[in-house]
Amino acid sequence: MGDVVHQSRIMITRQRGPTRKAMIEGFDQPVFYGVHGGIKKFYRVDPDEEHAATLDHIVGAVGG
Repeated sequence: MGDVVHQSRIMITRQRGPTRKAMIEGFDQPVFYGVHGGIKKFYRVDPDEEHAATLDHIVGAVGG
């Protein structure tokens, strides 16, 4: 096996309702995860503020 070239260090905390805040080492600004659109309708939640879901980030990473 080769050498480790990167290790992600992320602290994720739940905010309010479905909203989570991720602090990623090396970045000053947090990344917020939550629900929106069809996901919010499916789970029948009405967050104070809509954010991209973790699914959105995964799809974006694979497609990017």
